[in-house]
Amino acid sequence: MSPNEELVQAQVDTFNNRDLERFVSYYSPDVSIVDGMGNQIMKGHEGMRLFYGKLFEQSPELHVKISARIVVGHHVIDEEHITGVNLQGFLSELHSAVVY
Repeated sequence: MSPNEELVQAQVDTFNNRDLERFVSYYSPDVSIVDGMGNQIMKGHEGMRLFYGKLFEQSPELHVKISARIVVGHHVIDEEHITGVNLQGFLSELHSAVVY
């Protein structure tokens, strides 16, 4: 497993444990999280804390399963299946691709 893949997997494990501060620590303080259309969803650690704090708090059954992972150079691309989401405006199950 490459160092980048190990880092992404550790972040996934921390997400599943709903450990907010450790989860946020895997990202740069000036992180910009964007959707597939390039729209910024959140910025920085504070933006992550606001969103993921609420998600983790309200979703005790939250779990992400990596269906497929592609590693190309420094990039890691995960196909995710997220279940147990309990957050207004979101489906309880999500299927997404994430690029790191």
